[in-house]
Amino acid sequence: MQVNLRSFKQRVRHNQRSFRRFLTKIEKNPPRHLDKIAEAIDAEVWQEVDCLSCANCCKTMSPTFNNKDIKRIAAHLEMSTDEFKEKWLYFDKADGDWMNVKQPCQFLDLRTNMCSIYEVRPDDCAGFPHLKKKKMTDYIHVHKQNVAYCPATFKMVEKMMAKL
Repeated sequence: MQVNLRSFKQRVRHNQRSFRRFLTKIEKNPPRHLDKIAEAIDAEVWQEVDCLSCANCCKTMSPTFNNKDIKRIAAHLEMSTDEFKEKWLYFDKADGDWMNVKQPCQFLDLRTNMCSIYEVRPDDCAGFPHLKKKKMTDYIHVHKQNVAYCPATFKMVEKMMAKL
């Protein structure tokens, strides 16, 4: 299903506080079989959300690049790792992460919302939005952040609230 970012941002403003409270509540007192519930909801979410109609994550967030990502992407682009870092990344000393210098992501084609390095994209991108990561309670803090950026995360929390 097509994502309307304007409508999504309005829904985030309206629901973000209650979503955060709900996520905090299940983080502190997880229901039985939470991971199983998340897996079932994940399947439903992807029938309703089309990432290519959105790409808000690529437009507004930066993935973290681990050393394997940097080597893999630099080789794909036929650059040295140092050249790749110098051209595209900065080191965030506070978090100890390599991040994109600019937003939207330099590898995002804004006309198609497609990634030009999709086959070798960072692990962080490949796993995003981390909806069914095992042990879900370890990712609640990530969902609290992503609910404001990702319609799939928003939809997952919405469905989880309805189920629980």
